[in-house]
Amino acid sequence: MTVKQISVFLENQPGKLAEFAAVLSAQKINLRAISVAEASDFGIVRIIVDDVFNAVTVLKSENYICSITDVIAVEIADEPGKLAEMIAALGAEGINIEYMYTILGKKADVAYMIIRTNDETKAAKILDAKGFKLAALDKI
Repeated sequence: MTVKQISVFLENQPGKLAEFAAVLSAQKINLRAISVAEASDFGIVRIIVDDVFNAVTVLKSENYICSITDVIAVEIADEPGKLAEMIAALGAEGINIEYMYTILGKKADVAYMIIRTNDETKAAKILDAKGFKLAALDKI
């Protein structure tokens, strides 16, 4: 089970992230998660939204360069060692984590990790076999 993530290239200048957020806000697109990675001239903003099609349509109409990527959303217990356990399970099976960030959920005592790996299908099977719950966006 995967979740659709939108990656957007932004100029690394004051106000550009605010403009981007305002575009989504004006269209009533709910931003569920965001990760910002920067370089000297540009940044990559990775977002999870409630309406991927509408978000991409709006962003492209506003001349943003964006793409859609499959990622995994994993529910883990919010307790010491659980993240390490999840990461170790993937590493032991040859899965490389390219990047990872958290998403806020509605359940108490759990954390949701958004993970991009070198093989989402295999990673999902490994995590499921190890007892980690994969989450759909509408369940988070």
